[in-house]
Amino acid sequence: MPNSFGKIFSISTWGESHGPSVGVVIDGCPPGLPLTLAEIQADLDRRRPGQSDITTPRKEADQVEFLSGLHEGRTTGQPLAMLVRSTDARPGAYDEMKEKFRPSHADFTYQTKYGHRDHRGGGRSSARETIGRVAAGAVAKKILSLAGAAQHGAPLEIRAFVSGIHRLRAKLSEHFPTLAEVEATPVRCPDPQAAAAMIEAIKQARSEGDSVGGIIQCRARGVPPGLGEPVFDRLEADLAKAMLSLPATKGFEIGSGFLGTTLKGSQHNDAFVAQGGRVRTATNNSGGVQGGISNGEEIVFNVAFKPTATILQPQKTVDIHGAETELQARGRHDPCVVPRAVVIVEAMTALVLVDHWMRHAAQNQTFRF
Repeated sequence: MPNSFGKIFSISTWGESHGPSVGVVIDGCPPGLPLTLAEIQADLDRRRPGQSDITTPRKEADQVEFLSGLHEGRTTGQPLAMLVRSTDARPGAYDEMKEKFRPSHADFTYQTKYGHRDHRGGGRSSARETIGRVAAGAVAKKILSLAGAAQHGAPLEIRAFVSGIHRLRAKLSEHFPTLAEVEATPVRCPDPQAAAAMIEAIKQARSEGDSVGGIIQCRARGVPPGLGEPVFDRLEADLAKAMLSLPATKGFEIGSGFLGTTLKGSQHNDAFVAQGGRVRTATNNSGGVQGGISNGEEIVFNVAFKPTATILQPQKTVDIHGAETELQARGRHDPCVVPRAVVIVEAMTALVLVDHWMRHAAQNQTFRF
């Protein structure tokens, strides 16, 4: 179904931007997982609007509630349902969009597909839908952390961060950023000098009623080898689908990505080496995935986000009757969606990895012959 994701650990999100609430139902969550509201809320706080002067001023606490699937602090194995109520919805700001299509937004395509749409803030196409993904991702992160520690001696860690805004790029190293380093600035870039310039670029765009896009890099370490299904459900293919299902995404590359096309095979191949009793690779141009299956190295990929489509400048467009007109959007919008999308990228990465871990276990660890 189009509102569901995952095969064994599956989620279904629901709700619209300016509706009364949004949420998610998780099916396939293992029973007995210790879980608290605070663990879910920590990630939702990183996603919520109104965090700083470079995000939308919409004020939502995004307080999560458990509806089912949790008893005495542990999951029951039944569907785990979570809800977040909207408290600062202002649908009236979108009255003009009821008949006018916002350029590069989902208004026209939703109208064409369904013949009827929720124009309030984009309805289902709004990034507010991602609240359910982040809540589910927090559960997936907890599972991965505990499973990694129990089975491989170290928790599986996922860290996303902003590596580029507009034409600015951070200086990246092999260092795996800490959460504190990522969260040190509102733009969530671990390079302090680049972060300062990025913040100014976003503020400048906002002052002009405009917007900018950027790039998020995500890294996952402690991923065991063997995750991923050959051919259609390759690990990188499911990661790409997960990332490109996010609002405003326009590109995905893993490992060397497009830069790898400039290298020769002799330069690009990751040589195998024996290290600490394990098979490792001397380089990681593959980005931690070979033949669609994780090889135990860090998974590294980049996601490109376009500039926010809704801007506060007059733009030429057409209305639902096909007549040419002009639109100047109102409402509260991020001048750059990238900083708030960091935790969403982490969430979708966790959902892919936990689903593939469970699929791997179902096929390879349930039966021994």
